[in-house]
Amino acid sequence: MKQSDRKALVIFPLVLLIGALLAVAGSSGGSFVGAIPTFTLAVAAAITIQWIVFIPSFMKQTEKFYDITGTLTYVSITVMILLVIPKLDARSLLLGALVLAWTLRLGIFLFRRISKAGKDDRFDALKPSFVRFLNVWTIQGLWVTFTAAAAWVAMTSGKSVPLDGFAVLGLVLWVVGFGMEVIADQQKSRFNADPANRGKFISTGLWSFSRHPNYFGEILLWIGVAIIAFPALEGWQNVALISPVFVILLLTKVSGVPLLEKKAESKWGGQADYETYKANTPVLLPKLF
Repeated sequence: MKQSDRKALVIFPLVLLIGALLAVAGSSGGSFVGAIPTFTLAVAAAITIQWIVFIPSFMKQTEKFYDITGTLTYVSITVMILLVIPKLDARSLLLGALVLAWTLRLGIFLFRRISKAGKDDRFDALKPSFVRFLNVWTIQGLWVTFTAAAAWVAMTSGKSVPLDGFAVLGLVLWVVGFGMEVIADQQKSRFNADPANRGKFISTGLWSFSRHPNYFGEILLWIGVAIIAFPALEGWQNVALISPVFVILLLTKVSGVPLLEKKAESKWGGQADYETYKANTPVLLPKLF
């Protein structure tokens, strides 16, 4: 067995353990579906959905269904929670609507991108290995759970709080962040679609203020969701506030900024215009002046 496969075998139960601990903490004081806590059911469903789609994906050695499965997981579980919770209050409806809006927009964007590209080369080394490819799908289930945790736990909480200042502040941050992410993605898509820009990097629009404005927008909107959710959380449920922290760490330390910065450096590193852009443009937090 390859060392990478042995490492994957260690990671697999660790991912499940982390998901189980989050499920237990987030379910404390929450609603039930029969004898099962609603949030625990959500966590289990998030991972199970990935495993179901993994099987044909491994057999066909394709990653084309990866992003769309993440999207369907967010959508199906959020809708499920809205349908089964005993208290369908304004905060739960707002949180559900915001999660669905972000999910559907990003999911459609990613699906169109993979359809045009035909493949995602990040998966090339993973697909041949059953355990490594399974880990990727399992981790996506955990990623969905951690990202949506604040919203899902607040929606399934037994504590109902009318909309207040937290809801207003959180909604404002969500709208600003969502707007930045959408505009930045559209600007980059239009830039890359222009044959005259082949082999060039984007440095206009929001990309003149930050090298990753779409990621900054995503971080901002999930902070907004956590702020809206906060008044409905109590006790161990507050563990769900790790949601925006998880997004920040994921995008800045793992799969977002580091990978794209490395890729950009390999393409344009040492190029005068790129070095000037890099020196004058922050990695993430937009410069205002």
